[in-house]
Amino acid sequence: MLNEQKGSPIVRGALLLTAANLLLRLAGMSFQIYLSGRIGAAGIGLLQLILSVKAMSFTVGSAGIRTCAMYLSAEEFGRGRPQGVHAVLAGCFRYSLFFSTLSLFLLWQLAPWLAENWIGGSAAIPSLRVCAMILPICCLYGVMTGYFTAAGRIGDLVGVEFLEQICAMAATFLLLSRWAGADTGRACLSVVLGGGAAALASYQALRLLHRGALPPEKEPQRPPYRRILRIALPLAVADDLRSGLNTIENLIVPKRLARFAGTADALADYGVLHGMVFPALMFPAAILFSLAELLVPEFSRCAAGGRTPRIRYLVRRGLRVSLLFSLGAAGVLFAGADALGELLYHNRAVGPALRLYAPLVPLLYTDAIVDAICKGLGQQNANARYNLLTSFLDVTFLWLLLPRYGLAGYYFSFAVTHLINFGLSLRRLLAVSGARLETGLFLRSALCAAAAGWSTSLLPKGAGLSGVLLPGAWYLAVLGLLWALCRVVRRGDLVWLRGLARRN
Repeated sequence: MLNEQKGSPIVRGALLLTAANLLLRLAGMSFQIYLSGRIGAAGIGLLQLILSVKAMSFTVGSAGIRTCAMYLSAEEFGRGRPQGVHAVLAGCFRYSLFFSTLSLFLLWQLAPWLAENWIGGSAAIPSLRVCAMILPICCLYGVMTGYFTAAGRIGDLVGVEFLEQICAMAATFLLLSRWAGADTGRACLSVVLGGGAAALASYQALRLLHRGALPPEKEPQRPPYRRILRIALPLAVADDLRSGLNTIENLIVPKRLARFAGTADALADYGVLHGMVFPALMFPAAILFSLAELLVPEFSRCAAGGRTPRIRYLVRRGLRVSLLFSLGAAGVLFAGADALGELLYHNRAVGPALRLYAPLVPLLYTDAIVDAICKGLGQQNANARYNLLTSFLDVTFLWLLLPRYGLAGYYFSFAVTHLINFGLSLRRLLAVSGARLETGLFLRSALCAAAAGWSTSLLPKGAGLSGVLLPGAWYLAVLGLLWALCRVVRRGDLVWLRGLARRN
């Protein structure tokens, strides 16, 4: 939604990915609600710990190759050499197979120790070992999604993502209903097996769609191993360190939280926060994350072509769109937090936590756009350094604060480290792109959002769907009026949006 030229591929791709991501996230959240009702908050907490270890193993196995495949493929397309993508993919596949096999072996061997000492019992061992077995397929699938994104084949990706979600949900539901019973360990294993079956089906679908898509090579080229290693290895080292720190963070939260005198069930509290509050908090971000996914190859093409004015234009539009959208989403979540928590999870602990984290939404959403643009401009190493620094700070804060302050210490750590990361990434982006930050506009828009949020406190408290829709609609109406009065949104913006909708 950032290009004013007719038939913009970014606009079409963003609209398609937005619609798909919203549907996929809606389906995923619905399934998460089903799981929370079936295995409870403590079971959700156990599942989140297993998935955290799986995510770390995937990061080790992928070793930065998805971003590398996207970047190098976009570079070949940007230079008018699509046949060169054959060699890029061949090198990326071999790189991925080597590291994913290594990660498989490590997780298989460490599964008993992780389950007994950090996750909470031997029931997690089968799930961890199944996670290990599916790692190579998941990593190869990541290479293919990177290539398809760089090639602009968004429709194909959307179709395969729907296939993946349907397969995962169907297989998991079948295992839960026919085999898992009331056993929490089996329930977690059912989720992991369903995800593995979906990854295998999706990878095979992308391979079939890829056949014949690229012009044949006149003569076989040697894979660009040096370029792959130069891009992927720094990403891999930083991503592995950060993922390791994130996993340590997730594993220590229940243990350190249990030392706080006010905690009754640390695993359940962890499950509420990570399995219920954060999915609801990040659900509207599907709209921006689809845009972020498309910005990486777009900025790679612009950087390869030396198109500096377009880079600055896209930076300004990207920051503006992400901030305004996230302020709208934050207010709706804040205003309807209690009703939304009861409506989705029938858990009174969700609402207050959702309201507490809602003001951080503009920071979280805009940071995703900033990171995507930085990656597209070749600033992966800088981003990796910032992520590593803030992850280390996060683990340190949590270790020190959780036993003394409980969930209040978790909130402080979360807010401070994300703010530091965003500030560093934004500073880097502005320096590299040469774009100027519209400080006055951003301050006015934030003050208007705060005033609109305060106005929702004057409304009577409601329950159910009306308790979400009424304050949400009121907030958006007041916010739109204030933005118009303060010239945050101008007539030219509306004309631009209307023209954009007509062209697409």
